[in-house]
Amino acid sequence: MSAVDPRLSINQGTIKYADLATALRVTVEAGVQSIGLWREPVQEVGLATAASMLTDSGLRFSTHCRSGFFTMPEGPARRASIDDNLVAIDEAATLAAAGAPGSTAVLVLVAGGLPEGSRDLIGARERVRDAIGELAPHAKAAGVTLAIEPLHPMYATDRCVVSTLGQALDIAADFDADVVGAAVDTFHIFWDPAVLDSIARAGREGRIATYQVCDWKTPLPADVLLGRHYPGDGVIDLAGLTSAVEATGYDRDIEVEIFNADIWATDPLEVVRRTAAGFAASVSPSLAGR
Repeated sequence: MSAVDPRLSINQGTIKYADLATALRVTVEAGVQSIGLWREPVQEVGLATAASMLTDSGLRFSTHCRSGFFTMPEGPARRASIDDNLVAIDEAATLAAAGAPGSTAVLVLVAGGLPEGSRDLIGARERVRDAIGELAPHAKAAGVTLAIEPLHPMYATDRCVVSTLGQALDIAADFDADVVGAAVDTFHIFWDPAVLDSIARAGREGRIATYQVCDWKTPLPADVLLGRHYPGDGVIDLAGLTSAVEATGYDRDIEVEIFNADIWATDPLEVVRRTAAGFAASVSPSLAGR
């Protein structure tokens, strides 16, 4: 097996059915040095316990996934969403402080889809901007960067009205770069004709909060949410995209985030090892100093 790249981080979504203790254990056993956590497994054990477990693991913390979902019009549902996002900011800050040196306090935001009965994508995006405006002061005080994640356009109506990195950067432009940035995920943006220009722009503006990789291949499964693959198993030009991100000076951990039913059904230690091997073959050669 190839050596494990020290910049690889396992996003917990890749081993969805592993509880927090298992996720931490298999990540360490596989020789990976960093992990991105999801809110649900953290909340299962409680934030204080999760932070202690993370500290004991010796792993770095790369991101907290996920919050957002605030495209609805003003009302009780929107207020509840904003309140939950404020809690998520505090979680991200606590976990980043608990992680090993080099941890980053990044909260990934998925905007949300069109509200029931709406066809107004532009209006929904403006409500995303407004929501981030409400969250930004708390994020700044907590030392957390809000990472707007654009999702592939096939998710625009049900999951995320922000479909391109350029759109994410346009929203982020209203805020300080250390407070609001973007999540660059190869699965979601590789298709975009403007992707390389957008990555360069994100770098100039200091907005790349996290870089996430996985692969795409067709045909997609019936549930298109689960169409992600190990790095190197599909058609995405991971070398080109990674080189573009590296050229901006991005030097943080790089997460692998995979949603795939077959992978989720595999032993999590095997998944982490397979992920590390795919990363070493398809991503590592494009990293600075390799």
